[in-house]
Amino acid sequence: MIPAVFYAIPFFVLLVVVEALSYRFLPDDEERGYELRDTVTSMSMGAGSQVIGLPWKAVAVVAYAAAYTLAPWHLSPASGATWLVLFLADDLAYYAFHRAHHRVRVLWASHVVHHSSVRFNLSTALRQSWTPMTSLPFWLPLALLGVPPWMILLQQSVSLIYQFFLHTERVGKLWRPVEYVFNTPSHHRVHHASNSTYLDRNYGGILIVWDRLFRSFVPEGEPVVYGLTKNIDTYNPMRVAFHEFAAAWRDMRRTARWRDKAGYLFGPPGWAPKAGA
Repeated sequence: MIPAVFYAIPFFVLLVVVEALSYRFLPDDEERGYELRDTVTSMSMGAGSQVIGLPWKAVAVVAYAAAYTLAPWHLSPASGATWLVLFLADDLAYYAFHRAHHRVRVLWASHVVHHSSVRFNLSTALRQSWTPMTSLPFWLPLALLGVPPWMILLQQSVSLIYQFFLHTERVGKLWRPVEYVFNTPSHHRVHHASNSTYLDRNYGGILIVWDRLFRSFVPEGEPVVYGLTKNIDTYNPMRVAFHEFAAAWRDMRRTARWRDKAGYLFGPPGWAPKAGA
């Protein structure tokens, strides 16, 4: 099954071009805009993620179908209530997936790709991981709830398409009720920041209410500095894709204690054993 987001790719590329041209004709000194090598890298990462992601979707469909057969009931696609349950459950699953991928280093090694640009524009949305296998456990419960697998894949695509439009500096803050309920470019700029005030905040997909509920929300205030706390300074797609896996492996090899090896792998990014422990 080809995910719906695949068909949106030509429109994504067109909108990247339109946004890039907007910086040429309507420049803003406070916005980072585009840089050719950075954009090419982002698009290369996006293309690679699609090549790897398509066969992986087949594996995910099989897993969802197996879980769906074990569900005690099957929700009807003809019911509006099913779609509402799916929307909320998918968005909560995305929040859990996203938060875990910032707090567990082996998961962060996959997700860090998306945060590796020091710029923030629509092309950044295309800078995706080449190791999508870490996502499956977070959506399996939806199939166990009785949601048909094709509906899960469709809603995942809807969420990704929505999130594409969050990656821009060209849109300021929106109407307050919208900012309160939905994830917006302002909220997502905070998420991509390396400022200490903003680190590990605003994990939401379509909704921002989960961040408010679980106290991970921070509004945009001080100017955002994009990228990582330690930027990798490379445009090489292979290094972008796998640099954190390599760094975690080096850290694990440095210690003989299995407790410390586990910490480097499953602890939060930046974890290190305490001196003298």
